[in-house]
Amino acid sequence: MAAQIFCLFVGKCREASLREAADLYALKLSRLARCEIALVKDAASALPAPEKCLREGRDLLARLDPRHLPNAVVIALDERGDNWSSRELAAKLKAWEDAARTPCFIVGGAFGLSDEVRERARSGGALFSLGRITLPHELARVVLLEQLYRAASINKGLPYHHD
Repeated sequence: MAAQIFCLFVGKCREASLREAADLYALKLSRLARCEIALVKDAASALPAPEKCLREGRDLLARLDPRHLPNAVVIALDERGDNWSSRELAAKLKAWEDAARTPCFIVGGAFGLSDEVRERARSGGALFSLGRITLPHELARVVLLEQLYRAASINKGLPYHHD
């Protein structure tokens, strides 16, 4: 069985260079795993940041319908989350695959994730940090997709990752 990975992002990637990079790593990843990427619309820019987070969070949680993703493990990208090495991420992907679970990685919008999304990830999933630095959400997508490709390459024994 090929690994299955679901990625859920807020908003379209507006920066062409970042969109191209995300598309490149999504394509590479798709050669190693079944990867589905879905978007939820970003909330109106006129809204205050807390309201944007709440609305985007509600839409993100609605996309995690158990009928579509019955065995989902929700992993929310959050600066307060755990740091995993590439090899640790590979091991987690393998463990989820072996348990017939579908990891669902969530990247929030410009103002991050709502408390409700973080709580959903904490209860049965994980909060995952790409590091202690703050990345624009569009760049975080690229880094996440590259790391998922790297982890899948490690699991397939491909020479992409160098120790």
